[in-house]
Amino acid sequence: MRNAPSPRALEFAAYIFAASNVCGYRIGAPEFEALLAKQNTRVADVQAGGPFGNRVQTMFTLMSNQMQMNRDGACLAVAGEYGPEGNVAKNVLQPSAEVPKAPEPAKPAQ
Repeated sequence: MRNAPSPRALEFAAYIFAASNVCGYRIGAPEFEALLAKQNTRVADVQAGGPFGNRVQTMFTLMSNQMQMNRDGACLAVAGEYGPEGNVAKNVLQPSAEVPKAPEPAKPAQ
């Protein structure tokens, strides 16, 4: 039987999931998998249906609530750590595709 993931790996997963939830980032799958692999953990272990999914879900809920209290600051912080130029790991969190703006209503002719 495999060893259980480290508590740090579970925290990484919950933090990334919370940042995606609160800030709207997409998770870069290969980068996320690589981050977890450094902790000897697989994505399947930490997902909702995985053997440690319940533990991650509990941490995710707490982290999401905390991030939501200071959303702007939390989103800037997590982007600096795990965004495209992240100082912990690059491209784990990626900006979501921008939603096209609705066209402005036509101005009446004068």
